[in-house]
Amino acid sequence: MAFEEHVVTSFATIGAEVDPLWYRQPVFYFTNPAALRGAYDSVQIPPGSTAFDYELEVAAVIGRAGADLDPATATEHIAGYLLFCDWSARDLQSQEMRLNLGPAKGKDSAHSCGPWMLTPDELPTAAVMTASVNGQPYSSGHLDALYWSFGEMLAYASRGTEVLPGDLIGSGTVGTGCILELSRTHGTDTYPWLRPGDEVRLEATGLGTIEAHIEPPVPVVPLRKDTP
Repeated sequence: MAFEEHVVTSFATIGAEVDPLWYRQPVFYFTNPAALRGAYDSVQIPPGSTAFDYELEVAAVIGRAGADLDPATATEHIAGYLLFCDWSARDLQSQEMRLNLGPAKGKDSAHSCGPWMLTPDELPTAAVMTASVNGQPYSSGHLDALYWSFGEMLAYASRGTEVLPGDLIGSGTVGTGCILELSRTHGTDTYPWLRPGDEVRLEATGLGTIEAHIEPPVPVVPLRKDTP
C-alpha cells in the first residue's frame, strides 16, 4: 500500500483516518503465487463474493536474491517491472479482517500480470496508469505518486528475511485505481462491483495492457453443515 491517495480514500470508506504508522513503514502482505494469471486470462469471482474489485498496480520483479537490503541500493536487485492487478473480494476481505488477521480469502483468488517486462532503465518514472470496465474509463493515476519508493519497499520486505529471484513486489493500488475508492466518491450506482461478463482493461505507459473477462464464481463449499 505505497500510494497515499489510495490509503486515505480506502480508510475513509470504513470511517477511519490513516494510522500514523503508515507514514513510518510500508504496509504489505504475502499472497498466493498459485493465483498468478496471464495478462489476457479470464478471472473468476471468488466463491461467495458479490463485491469483486480490480486493483491497478505496478510490480517489481526480483532478479537477484538479498536480505536486509539498504533502501539506497535495493533496486539493484530488481530485474524489471510488470503491470499488475491484485483482484480483491471486498466483502470477504472486510469480513475476515474483522478478526485482526489477513487479508486471506479476500485476496488470494487471482493476480494478473504482464504482458511483458520493462528493465528498470526503460520504465517511465511518471508512467500513466489507467483502467476501464466495459469500455468506460474508471481509473487514472501516475506511478510517480508513490509515497514509498520501490527501494524502501524492498528494504522493508527483506528485513529479517530474503527476497528471491522471481518474487513479485506489488506497488499497491494507485490513487483511484480500484472500485472501492471510486464508489466511495461517486457511489456504487456509478461504479458498481465487477459482475460476470464484465471486461476489465488495465494499462500503464510502456507496460502494455491487462485485459480480463470476469467469470462467475463456483458455489461455496460449507465448512460445516451448520455453517453457511
